[in-house]
Amino acid sequence: MSGASVPDVSLDEVLDAQKMLSGVARTTVLGSSRFLSGLVGTPVHLKCENLQRTGSFKVRGAYVRIAGLSEQERAAGVVAASAGNHAQGVALAAALLGVRSTVFMPEGAPLPKVAATREYGAEVRLYGQIVDETMRAAQEYARSTGAVFIHPFDHPDVIAGQGTVGLEILEQCPEVRTIVVGIGGGGLAAGIAVAVKALRPDVRIVGVQAAGAAAYPPSLAAGHPVSVEAPATMADGIKVGRPGEVPFRIIAELVDEVRTVSEDELSSALLLLLERAKLVVEPAGASPVAALLSDPGSFEGPVVAVLSGGNVDPLLMQRILRHGMAAAGRYLSLRLRLTDRPGALAALLEVLSEVDANVLDVSHVRTDPRLGLTEAEVELHLETKGPEHCAEVGSALRDAGYLVMD
Repeated sequence: MSGASVPDVSLDEVLDAQKMLSGVARTTVLGSSRFLSGLVGTPVHLKCENLQRTGSFKVRGAYVRIAGLSEQERAAGVVAASAGNHAQGVALAAALLGVRSTVFMPEGAPLPKVAATREYGAEVRLYGQIVDETMRAAQEYARSTGAVFIHPFDHPDVIAGQGTVGLEILEQCPEVRTIVVGIGGGGLAAGIAVAVKALRPDVRIVGVQAAGAAAYPPSLAAGHPVSVEAPATMADGIKVGRPGEVPFRIIAELVDEVRTVSEDELSSALLLLLERAKLVVEPAGASPVAALLSDPGSFEGPVVAVLSGGNVDPLLMQRILRHGMAAAGRYLSLRLRLTDRPGALAALLEVLSEVDANVLDVSHVRTDPRLGLTEAEVELHLETKGPEHCAEVGSALRDAGYLVMD
């Protein structure tokens, strides 16, 4: 790393952070996954930061950053901006250190995350529709009040705190050959890279971004952070439009590769972790598993996938699970037209029963300008057994004479 304007983060700083976090952050479990190991063809272990205090790794960096403040700075309080995980990490860390905290959150932030942040002791202020607006409000609050702004990823102390995850991985799985970790702003991946590459330079580190919010590939190609306009992904934990200056420099030097995953792959990974590993993981936390699913033969093992968080809104979880089931061919939505006569709907349901499709929901429309006088339109939501079963359902409906619209 070069350039005096961007500070480095050293292994010694990560080791100091580990001592500081003793008794504060949990040493989270590293569990093996038989299903993923079979799929990838090499042992796969899951580093469960979704089971960390506050439900994500964020408390590590927040605590180290706040603990490093002077008495005068602590007296002024701290302020942060976040849609959820960083908010809760700052709130808990500040409470443990006896520091007053104010957290700005978007007006549309999930209610469970807002409530949890307040319960950890922060004063919550709702402002803006997107995190960028919320961030600017928090920074203005810091300028006007003297409170210290706690950045979610672009500070050496935060990165050192997150790097303790890497130390734990090496202690729990000394034979590890590849670590896969999600990247938003880059604090977690940078911290892990500092710790792991200093002690085990042979370990390959693969970063993962959501394709709709992937600022690192173009930034790495340009040699400096560049912004992605209007990042869009269900994975709000890694929905960051521009890399941080400090983590970018580290990732550019120490992370071996950055991959992207689709929304279908994210939702499929979340569903798999829920069903096969019995773990509730948010989309950002599932991104490493999504990368394993997308190209399972390309990872040298043993592999450790970092599940960075488990704070997912129940309503979002419901939508994601349905999306994941659809991506896996286990949920089918379709519209079709039939003749509007007594018994027509019962006959349709009989066809579906014969092919063993489980009907979850039926919407029956008789009056619509698009329909003829003797036509009705039916929208069906079905639980199916996989892609082949979906094709079988479609064929059975067409063979029975139904016009399947989509």
